[in-house]
Amino acid sequence: MKPILLRMLAAACAAVSLASGQSVTTYTNFVRQVQLPTGVQYDASVAPTGSGLSSLAINPGGARFELWTVSSPTVVSYLLDTEYVGTYVPIAAVQIDSEDTYGEDLTNTSTIPVTLPAMVRRTRADRPFTVYVTVSGLLNGVTDPVAEKSVNLFHHVQSYGVGGTGVNLDRTQATILTQVSVAQNGLQTLNYSINAVPGSNRSKVRGEERFSVFTLDDYQAPASQVASRYIQIWPVADGTISGVAQNQLIRFSMPTLTLTLNDLYPTSSTYLQVYKGNPVLGTTGTLVSGSHLNVNDSVPNSRVLTVSNYDTAFSGDGLWTMELLTVTPFGVDRLAYVSFTLNRTIEVNGTVTTIE
Repeated sequence: MKPILLRMLAAACAAVSLASGQSVTTYTNFVRQVQLPTGVQYDASVAPTGSGLSSLAINPGGARFELWTVSSPTVVSYLLDTEYVGTYVPIAAVQIDSEDTYGEDLTNTSTIPVTLPAMVRRTRADRPFTVYVTVSGLLNGVTDPVAEKSVNLFHHVQSYGVGGTGVNLDRTQATILTQVSVAQNGLQTLNYSINAVPGSNRSKVRGEERFSVFTLDDYQAPASQVASRYIQIWPVADGTISGVAQNQLIRFSMPTLTLTLNDLYPTSSTYLQVYKGNPVLGTTGTLVSGSHLNVNDSVPNSRVLTVSNYDTAFSGDGLWTMELLTVTPFGVDRLAYVSFTLNRTIEVNGTVTTIE
């Protein structure tokens, strides 16, 4: 059997600078070829983009190709994409779309969003997402092999656990939610208003949902995965403001604040603002110096910030509101607020008398 020409895309190899002074993470990529049904495999390093011949000749049973990337310095491996190649194999593609455009191919001009293999889609626990499944090459003749007439679509779900990030996850332990037979060529659109990751507190679940297309068993090769994508689900952030109490009267300098921030979204900007009057959502106030935190990461972040020497944020005495806000791809959310009265005016009472 002859080798085949492979075309690869692995955008994750570009260096990614993480927030808060973390070291730069870089990625290297390789393609793993698994011969079927023997299971013999061969790994070959690849550039971020390009093409090349398969490392081993393709046997009658076909071969599975896996695109992997390895991060440095953590040395964590991520499976980015898989393809199955054989003599007669249906073609399938799975694409996932969410409100977070991380991983979206912005150069795509078709009506269907395209996900870059190296960028895992993600969303928040309270947000919807959409899955596109495209199948082609299915036959429908009476004498055509059964394995060429349909494919199976699997939907798996897996929790990362409390505080988990999916690193070193054993995906063989995922729970299968549905298995559907697809016997027609074309596009199917699956809309999910909420995720299925298990957890009693639905706003705090973290995990992933995987959608995979498999061929059927036949006399030459076992059932094989021809397409797969997964989306990561991250928790909703929460936070508190300590140091100022509701309805407190503050007379002189502002007290030191402690901001406790939990599960900040991987792409987010969080800050404290103040404005005069009662709390009103959507109000634009004055940024409190030392409270601004940008997160540009692949996983949620939790932080504790101390803020002091911010008296210049207040233009005068009266009723003030302090809000802790976070900005994500889904909009602006208030994490906490407190209202208090500021009175820094010094009054002096006295009398002047004379003796004549």
